[in-house]
Amino acid sequence: MATAVLAAILPLQAKEAPATSNANFADVNGQHLFYSVRGAGKPLILLHGGINPDSFGSNLAELAKGRQVIAIHLQAHGRTPDTDRPLRSETMGDDVAALIGHLNLGKADVMGYSLGAGVALQTAIRHPDVVDRLVLVSAAMRQDGFYPEGVAAFKQLEANAATFGPGVKASPLGQAYPDVDWTNLFRKVGDLTKRPFDWSADVARLQARTLLVFADADAIRPEHMVEFWKALGGGQRDAGIDGSLRPANQLAIVPNTTHYTLAVEPVLPEIVARFLGAALKAAG
Repeated sequence: MATAVLAAILPLQAKEAPATSNANFADVNGQHLFYSVRGAGKPLILLHGGINPDSFGSNLAELAKGRQVIAIHLQAHGRTPDTDRPLRSETMGDDVAALIGHLNLGKADVMGYSLGAGVALQTAIRHPDVVDRLVLVSAAMRQDGFYPEGVAAFKQLEANAATFGPGVKASPLGQAYPDVDWTNLFRKVGDLTKRPFDWSADVARLQARTLLVFADADAIRPEHMVEFWKALGGGQRDAGIDGSLRPANQLAIVPNTTHYTLAVEPVLPEIVARFLGAALKAAG
């Protein structure tokens, strides 16, 4: 399992990590939160996956074309130091909302991948007043949305932290972020991911217009993808010849991708831009 976990993280470092632009820190909720700003336009908060704060690779720059992208390093990840607080999607979502308030953004679009998607979802659930449009990349609304072998791996991650940590520390990712305690990070992520959760009732009440994006060979079960989509009002009926009965929310399944490649898939920024662009036209 150690080889599989490291293989999922380290290949993304083969490409040059995106250069930090307009690097900043904000002190919110007792966290010294790192964020970088790229581009100009309507703000898009970008939340990385677990362990790797550069999950989106060169797609970060693509997303910043025509948008102001504010890329956050979540608690204990990258340049954001850890605190005594455990990692929880809910409290990290509170951090995101606090940063939006700190920056006086009013409402912002929020996009997250994997662990970051859970944080993005909790931001929208707990703080609907600060989230305009929501993009969830490879997200589950319940723990059993993952395949059983994934849930089993989550339950073992904390115990295997001492095995995984040194391997990442010696990798290009570890060299890029030498201040991270990788063993501790794996331990805390494991403590988070082993815990059962069910946010389906909250999903059904979401106010933010939402785009779900999955890989066709995702870590999320296809049955759960459909269940998630239906909880958002999708998949209820034919949209009609003129499309007027289509749901407000959207679903995309990207071919020839996996959970571990989806964030750097070149077509992802185009899918997101179409959704956010359509949302802007609708709002205008």
